[in-house]
Amino acid sequence: MQQGLALRDRFADGEISWHGLAVATGKLEARLDRLLDRPYRLEKNRSLANHLDREFDYLFTYLKCPGLAATNYRAEQAIRPAAVIRKVWGGNRTFNGAETQQILMSVLRSSRQQCKDPVPLLTDLLRSPRPYVLDIVSVRPPPN
Repeated sequence: MQQGLALRDRFADGEISWHGLAVATGKLEARLDRLLDRPYRLEKNRSLANHLDREFDYLFTYLKCPGLAATNYRAEQAIRPAAVIRKVWGGNRTFNGAETQQILMSVLRSSRQQCKDPVPLLTDLLRSPRPYVLDIVSVRPPPN
């Protein structure tokens, strides 16, 4: 992963071309393929190698799609408040309580990311005679 990040940074700085990035990515994939192709004695190593082999096509996506983050740091930071609340409150005692908290935290986070006030959205939804989809679904196309 370290080499991949350095490679991506060099491409972002204009030190290598698209072609150079593709060639270097291919070499990195070939090197990993050789590592995964050998037998491992320890069960944990075999398990990791099997997992990496199953996910092989997706491991270097961040090198093939410029602008795509190499880690899930932003996603982890987005769900962190929900995890803290769950731990402070001691979790939920029922499945319905957990599902309700999950949905509410998702609505609150989506509203925050879109700079929308969630109170009127939730108030209107709760007062509506029929359920409907809140207007907090992203309208931007997903990144390539």
